[in-house]
Order: sequence, then C-alpha cells, then structure tokens
Amino acid sequence: MNYRYFCAHKSTNNKLSSTMKTDIQIARECELKPIGDIAAQLGIAPEDIEPYGRYMAKVPVSLIDEEKVKQSRLILVTAISPTKAGIGKTTVSIGLTLGLNKIGKKAAVALREPSLGPCFGIKGGAAGGGYAQVLPMEKINLHFTGDFHAVTSAHNTISALLDNYIYQHRKDGFSLREIYWKRVLDVNDRALRNVVTGLRGDGVVSETGFDITPASELMAILCLATSEEDLQRRIENIVLGITADGKPFRVSDLGVAGAITVLLRDALSPNLVQTTEHTPAFIHGGPFANIAHGCSSVLATKMAMSYCDYVVTEAGFGADLGAEKFFDIKWPQDWSATPTGSDCCDHTRAEDARRGGSRPHQGTQCRGAEGRSEEPEPPYQQHAGLRAARHRYAEPLRLRFGRRD
Repeated sequence: MNYRYFCAHKSTNNKLSSTMKTDIQIARECELKPIGDIAAQLGIAPEDIEPYGRYMAKVPVSLIDEEKVKQSRLILVTAISPTKAGIGKTTVSIGLTLGLNKIGKKAAVALREPSLGPCFGIKGGAAGGGYAQVLPMEKINLHFTGDFHAVTSAHNTISALLDNYIYQHRKDGFSLREIYWKRVLDVNDRALRNVVTGLRGDGVVSETGFDITPASELMAILCLATSEEDLQRRIENIVLGITADGKPFRVSDLGVAGAITVLLRDALSPNLVQTTEHTPAFIHGGPFANIAHGCSSVLATKMAMSYCDYVVTEAGFGADLGAEKFFDIKWPQDWSATPTGSDCCDHTRAEDARRGGSRPHQGTQCRGAEGRSEEPEPPYQQHAGLRAARHRYAEPLRLRFGRRD
C-alpha cells in the first residue's frame, strides 16, 4: 500500500489573501457540463440516470457492478486533530481525484452531503474549496436532491407513529419506561434540544428533544444499506424504547418499516455531480463521525468503483474517529472493496492546537502557546503527529492487507 501524507498550509499573508478569489467566485466562473455528459464520461447512458435539474442526478442502485467493484482501487482520506474550522479532507479528496485524472487515471470522488446546520455555522459549506470543489456548490450545500429532507421526514414519521401507538394502547396497559427515539431537524437549534410534548388535550406527556438530521439513526442506516431490502431490514431492527416489562420495542413492533422504507426509496440512490474540472463526483449521505460512522454511503462508494479504476473517499473528523469507523463499520459491509491506500491531512491550525495553542477560527492567524502570532514551523518539526498516525493506522493496514500495486 502507498501512504502519502499531505500537509495543507493556509497562507496568513493578508496581501496574498486579498488577491485570491473566493470559493463562490471560483464556483460561479466554472462552466458546468450537463449531467448527462458526466454520466456518459463514466460509461452510464444518459437515459439511465434520473436528472435533478441540468447538473445533478440520481443513479439507480441497479447499475452497480459487483465484479468491477472488486477490481477498482479505493483510497481513504483522513486527518489529524480536526479544528472547528475543519482541516480540509474534502478539498484534499477532490484535489487528489483531479490529480489522478490529470495523469490519465479514471478516478471519481465519493463524499458526504453537507448538513444545513454546519453550513450556517462556523464551518460553512462542505463542497471543497478553491479550485477543488464539487459543483453546483450552492445547491449541494443547501437542499441538493432532498435526501436530508427525506431522512428528516422519515425519522419524524416514526416519532409521530410511536406517540400515536402509545396513546392508542395506553388503555391496554402499554407503556414505555424508556424512549430512545427523539425527533430531528437539520438546523442548529439549542432551544429544541430538550422539550416536552403532549401537554394539550388528553395526550401522553413525555420528555423528548430534537437532534440534528445527520445524527438520526436513519441517516446511518441509509449509508450502510446495500439494497432496498437491506434498508427495510435495518429499519425494522431499530430499538425505539424499552417496555414496562423490560423488553426492547422496535419499529417492527409498530409495523411501519415498509412505509418508512418508501419514504427513503429515492434517497437510497447515490447522487452524481461534477468537480471544477468536470470529474465525476458521487455525494450521498451525511452521518456525523462523532455520533455515527462519518462516511458517505456504501452504495455511492460501490457505484463509483463500478465505473472508475480509482475512487477517493473521506471519513469525518480525525484518523482516530472517522477513519477507524470506516475500517471497522463501513468497510466490513462489503469486504470486496479493499482499500488500496490512505492519505492523512495535516494543517497548521491542527498542529498549533496540538502544541497547546489557541484554536483560531477561519481567516485568523495561528498563535503559539504564548499567544503570540507566528508563522508555524513545518509540521514534522512540531510534532510526531503524522508519524504516530502512520504507526497506528498505516502500518497495521500494511501488515493486515499486504501490499497492492
């Protein structure tokens, strides 16, 4: 296996930054190709895709070729010490894919969909940066093809049906002593984290709350499902709470798994878009790495591997979180997709945080442990972070899976 470690340094030179174009300027100046042309570039007939406008499309799961998946090469991009401003895994993933295509390799990138919460928070969008972006950037960062809305609707439908089930069967002595299933909304709303429902009329009063949509168990299930049947099976097994006699109460007990699967049917198909250099990009699913496994969907990765020789994907947060979950959770869903390599991103902000400095926001200079502004030293001189990451992840992988040329 080949393991390359990228050191991403953002300039702190104000004169230089004033002459640089913004991400949105670069994105709007790019002339996009019709999505049918991008599909044809992969070898997919334009009539086989389901367009969402001129530049986005859904690709049917039936087009996955399992034999081609076994022959393709998968590259994982991870990072060290992520900061609040992000560390650039998406940008590196896109840039690496652009580079592979530049040297004549047929490559695509498989990424997660952005969540509206972080998009309107400190991190901003999740479509890459500079000249390494996926486009159309505004649509991808906002409502895209509606996958997040489908997950939100499906999740809250279960919540409503669960409340109704408790209400309708309370006279029969049914109750849940613990309810695990909350509600979701794809915004950061602190006031809704803990709420009380059922206060009006003769409803059943209970404490609940709203999580963000990427934290929904349905989002994780959507990204791990390998077929519509597998999706329904996983939904049936969701534990909603514990009954009064100590037994788990599942979605299968509600008898609504089929209805929830129908709500997620369109969302199950991977989304096809393009990069700034018209490279195919599959963007699908968006579970957070701290609450779930932090990887794009299994189906999107397999779809990309069905039509490309090299596929670059990423895992959320750092190597000790997203990457470890990639190898322990996502990858075992399909053992034929053997990772060929792993790239580890480093960043001056991350290195500054590792040595005890403050965690600067975007657009600010790094500060040392004494609080003084300074140009960071080369990362390899600051810490053994990259060497430690390689020792912990690269070497075990090399021993476990052997070298693949």
